[in-house]
Amino acid sequence: MVSREHKREAALHEKLQLLRSITNSHALNNTSIIIDASKYIEDLKQKVETLNQDIADSQNSSDVQDPWPMVTVETLEKGFQTNVVSEKSCPGMLVFILEAFEELGLNVLEARVSCTDNFHLVAFGENEESGESVDAQVVQQAVYEAIKNWSESDQD
Repeated sequence: MVSREHKREAALHEKLQLLRSITNSHALNNTSIIIDASKYIEDLKQKVETLNQDIADSQNSSDVQDPWPMVTVETLEKGFQTNVVSEKSCPGMLVFILEAFEELGLNVLEARVSCTDNFHLVAFGENEESGESVDAQVVQQAVYEAIKNWSESDQD
């Protein structure tokens, strides 16, 4: 019986020493080791709560993204380059943008579009009539107007 009890005491002592090392406790008696472990667990709980709150805050801030796509237009030597980027998919918006180009008399020579999880358009074009450079501000304003019209039609 003595050896069984001795083994239990040795196992308990070993487990307390392991607990002491895990919690970085400098305590020497068993009660102090357990108190330090309890404080350690409370600290961990607080850290988990803080991390969960940070995650929730970051998800909320990413959910409140700018609903309007970002539009940049660059004037090239003979034409323009337009970039339209949105973090969300925008079904049907491409048609409105291409119609805006057409209304301005712009000919799209090359375009790359991605509409799967987000919307990304890169279009290269020129003025149909003269082939001269195009005012970037005019094109950008027309694209924003097309996006606005798309947005209004999408809500109907």
